[in-house]
Amino acid sequence: MYPADLKYTKEHEWVRIDGDTGTIGITDFAQQQLGDVVYVDLPEVGATLTAGQVFGSIESVKAVSELFAPVGGEVTEVNTGLKNKPEQVNAKPHDTWMIKMRLADPGEASSLLDSASYQSLTGEQSTT
Repeated sequence: MYPADLKYTKEHEWVRIDGDTGTIGITDFAQQQLGDVVYVDLPEVGATLTAGQVFGSIESVKAVSELFAPVGGEVTEVNTGLKNKPEQVNAKPHDTWMIKMRLADPGEASSLLDSASYQSLTGEQSTT
């Protein structure tokens, strides 16, 4: 259920590391808890974030939640398509990225959860 090529936070964000680039989104568990996503507020390109810092918010029919950066670095790209189609987060949470960052320290991701640890955290049963 949770792709092995991603790293996860206890706050339910994921990051895919590719060299010095981190691609960030929210997990399937997070989108299930939120319900239908109706709005996503993301930072501007060029913003500098530290791990654990709030980088935006996500609004659903149930609640508004903050988004936390799993790693630190500079925002290089923002998924502007989420402005008009925020429901993409519900449809494919592990394929729908929110921001891309140039990582300050690619090794920082080693402290995040792997797929099995994240699944254990959420208490979800494996479907494999």
